[in-house]
Amino acid sequence: VGICEYYWLEPANAFEPFQDYDVGLIALAFLQGSFAYGGWNFLNYVTEELVDPYVNLPRAIFISIPLVTFVYVFANIAYVTAMSPQELLASNAVAVTFGEKLLGVMSWIMPISVALSTFGGVNGSLFTSSRLFFAGAREGHLPRLLAMIHVKRCTPIPALLFTCISTLLMLCTSDMYTLINYVGFINYLFYGVTVAGQIVLRVKQPDMHRPIKISLVWPVIYLLFWAFLLIFSLYSEPVVCGIGLAIMLTGVPVYFLGVYWDNKPQCFDTFVGKLNTMMFKDVCSLTITSLYYV
Repeated sequence: VGICEYYWLEPANAFEPFQDYDVGLIALAFLQGSFAYGGWNFLNYVTEELVDPYVNLPRAIFISIPLVTFVYVFANIAYVTAMSPQELLASNAVAVTFGEKLLGVMSWIMPISVALSTFGGVNGSLFTSSRLFFAGAREGHLPRLLAMIHVKRCTPIPALLFTCISTLLMLCTSDMYTLINYVGFINYLFYGVTVAGQIVLRVKQPDMHRPIKISLVWPVIYLLFWAFLLIFSLYSEPVVCGIGLAIMLTGVPVYFLGVYWDNKPQCFDTFVGKLNTMMFKDVCSLTITSLYYV
């Protein structure tokens, strides 16, 4: 801000519209922008591996969210002071364009910084998301293979490989913004259902032991914002959000077939057992081959 202009930070210019206001597009912008802040919930997936989670989990969240928000907001302020809104919209990589305008021969620092930041985000996502599949398999909601861990390192290798494969499938789409809309819509749908479940449990089971307890005002505020995002995002991009919803609903028949159906015939259980054994052998072969080449 000190070495650039602050024309677009002045209130008279900051809210100057470049197109007609549309509530659906505003909600979609919030949905895409919130994708950058999506790491706030990942720490919950590894609660079992935290030391004193009832103390360290809230502490980590209280420290990380303000810190990340501070860095992201001031980074965007720096972008706005160096580039006009038209340049921001025309750039495929805003940080790289920002570096080219201000850093000169040192502009290579920006793409490297972006790559390191992306690598850190992917590392955190893989570390936590694989534990989600591991816990689901342990509860019987997914194949038992995904609940297996390494004998010495205690890492859920099958769950990690499953996460890798599912991630590669997501890359089949060439439009990154469409992928963000898919993931963002599904994520926020589950976030809202989870928060609503918290309110239901607080009402139906008020005496349940809760080591971490907050006021119900915050879940209610979150649900109001959640409803705004999902309803108007669906209104703005019905096809993209509808496809994301359809992808999510493909898990419903799997749930009824694998979890809800109690009295399964013996042939079904035998088939699932053989499938797990075959997948286990494939995972072992893949792991041994990878270690050989490493």
